[in-house]
Amino acid sequence: MSSHPARWLKRAAVGIAALGAIALLSGAGYEQLMRRRALRAHPVPGRLVDVGAGRRIQMDCRGAGSPTVVLESGLDNLGSLSWVAVHDSLALTTRACAYSRAGVMWSDASPAPFDLTSMAGDLHRALAAAGESAPWVVVGHSIGGPYVMSFTHAYPSEVKGLVLVDASHPDQFARFHDIAGKSLAPPPGEVKLGAALAWTGLVRLLPVGATPESWPAETRRVSPPFLPLSVAGLAKETEAVLATLAAAREMRQLGDRPMVVLTAGQEQPMASLHAMGLTREQGTRLRSATRGMHDDQATWTRRGRHELVPDATHYIQFDRPDVVIRATREVVDAVRATMR
Repeated sequence: MSSHPARWLKRAAVGIAALGAIALLSGAGYEQLMRRRALRAHPVPGRLVDVGAGRRIQMDCRGAGSPTVVLESGLDNLGSLSWVAVHDSLALTTRACAYSRAGVMWSDASPAPFDLTSMAGDLHRALAAAGESAPWVVVGHSIGGPYVMSFTHAYPSEVKGLVLVDASHPDQFARFHDIAGKSLAPPPGEVKLGAALAWTGLVRLLPVGATPESWPAETRRVSPPFLPLSVAGLAKETEAVLATLAAAREMRQLGDRPMVVLTAGQEQPMASLHAMGLTREQGTRLRSATRGMHDDQATWTRRGRHELVPDATHYIQFDRPDVVIRATREVVDAVRATMR
């Protein structure tokens, strides 16, 4: 008689395991279906170009003229869509290229860990494969600031000017720690878990990936379906953030290239501060520290200037696209004057 409960428990365990396996397989099938649907519904902007080893990078170049503006997004899954509010306007007066880094949106993932050298090499090969040619004016948002600094140092004879859009400073997390009493660096754990589970379809069920109502409609419509495709690439970049900023400390000498540094001046909402466990006073000190670090960025070249954008959040290119367009054209005009 005593064996009956044991047999029942064993059968129940087997049944539960079978149901779990069926659920995982169903979720995996659903995920593959949704990925195909996303690619059909939202075709590649521009085209996919071969960067070697069977990998392709999405590159979207518009307009005509020199220098060519190269647009580098921040640590998000927007890729080239990070610039939808400014891309066409920039292309009215010069060539302008936006792209998606390896493993983000339409671009193929890289099997290697993320680092600045591989990122710069990918971008350079993608531009060459797309038939684009230097000189470049590079525009970097957020962590894209250190990324375009790395590109500048890798190809110094080709990069003639820079625009930093609320860009990350090499010392920012040390400064932020002093103010907040804790690390504000993006923790890689959550996004790494998302990368590990993306194949199961679970990422699509989580309340993440939504874009703010104030952002351009294209970003709100296109980027969320691609989050499960992008999360592994984002995990690599997130894990490398501190190493990225440490490397950028050695890249602060930018010569006499024209450069504009833009700083978001709008106060963070209390809800955002509470989510980080910060007070309003700490938020004010963080904004002040960021402004000071961006003052410092403007000194990295002999032809730099710093502009505060009071009514913009971190995504200045969405809140005040006119400011980003004007700053980029200013640098383009300065490069053209030097070329003449």
